[in-house]
Amino acid sequence: MKKPWQYVNASFLAVSIAASAIHTAHAEEIVLVSGAVGKDIEILKEIVKPWEQKTGHTLTVFPMPASTTDQFAQYRLWLAAGNADIDVFQTDVIWAPQLANNFVDLTPYTKDIIDQHFPSIIESQTSNGKLVALPFFTDAPALYYRKDLLEKYQKAAPTTWQELTATAKEIQTKERQAGNDNMWGFVWQGNSYEGLTCNALEWVKSFGGGQIVEADGSISINNEKAIEALKLAKSWVGNISPAGVLAYQEEDARGVWQTGNAVFMRNWPYAYALGNMETSTIKDQFAVMPLPSGTENGPSAATLGGWNLAVSSYSTKKDASISLIKFLASEAVQKYQALQSSRLPTIMSLYDDPDIKQQQPMIAQWKDVFLQAVPRPSAPTKIKYNEVSSKFFSAVHATLLGSGSAEENLEVLEYELEELKGSRW
Repeated sequence: MKKPWQYVNASFLAVSIAASAIHTAHAEEIVLVSGAVGKDIEILKEIVKPWEQKTGHTLTVFPMPASTTDQFAQYRLWLAAGNADIDVFQTDVIWAPQLANNFVDLTPYTKDIIDQHFPSIIESQTSNGKLVALPFFTDAPALYYRKDLLEKYQKAAPTTWQELTATAKEIQTKERQAGNDNMWGFVWQGNSYEGLTCNALEWVKSFGGGQIVEADGSISINNEKAIEALKLAKSWVGNISPAGVLAYQEEDARGVWQTGNAVFMRNWPYAYALGNMETSTIKDQFAVMPLPSGTENGPSAATLGGWNLAVSSYSTKKDASISLIKFLASEAVQKYQALQSSRLPTIMSLYDDPDIKQQQPMIAQWKDVFLQAVPRPSAPTKIKYNEVSSKFFSAVHATLLGSGSAEENLEVLEYELEELKGSRW
């Protein structure tokens, strides 16, 4: 594997020329806040070395909790206080409309590079004509499955959630009978946080139950298909999924999976490269596919994710910060992240890059997953999205815990969302 600067240096020259108008007379220390899973922080510190060498600036990374819900709450506190200590925020794809007023409009600084990225991702980061953040990488979850175990028990990869439930139970039972008492059928993210919104949206949407709040602002969540989806998910807890799954986030699920103790896992692309490390118990024993559907021959649904880079309006080092995020969003850096961390590029041409095709063939596979991605309802709910999501994942979590039925909890949720909406979002 090449060092990051071998991918990055040539590209940096182009980026630095394009950014020549963004020049600072002295070296700056740029502080970036970022959530992290796996080796994200270590890789970021490595990636940025060529930029530091070329500019004389330095990057300090301030790690955040892995929970996106906790990150967002802290971001809002800092930004509401006009905190000038943080220059660059790594932001979730859903946060642009909610935080737009606190970030620099990047439109005039990115005209030379913006057309390289998927238009839908640029659109997601644009609020009232203002480009709030530059794409760093995109994301959509998939179903990870142990191909060795499916072959062992002559099972096909499941295309519906019902098939997954049955296959997971059968293989779990047989593996335990063979002596692996720690084997589980399916691990996912069931904690009461934004990750559960992502999981549950996939269940509901794939059952034909809508997207919580539709594009026109109508509240759709209280329906029979959504109820059916949540009832099936509840049946997993303590059956094919450990009871503790209701406290799992991404790394908890990966921990069980990567020690070889799960047949299926729902997770994001980052887990692919980690699962195939030389030290991994399951190296070369798994594959990925689109998430199952709730109906026979029905559509899959994968929640659209992705992370972006925004410059704080309160930063006193805006020029150096803009130079940094242009560097991090560049083709060379996205290529390195794809090769090293199986991160999905937002630059369209990289899906045809020969190095990526050879070293990370799953990236091409993930394009099919990405094309079926479903956005969370942040666009119709605007600044109220965080409250909408919080009420949704709380209702789902209560249902999975057995605190009220799916019917009861979705009826209450509908009422709460109608109150939150008022006359309009």
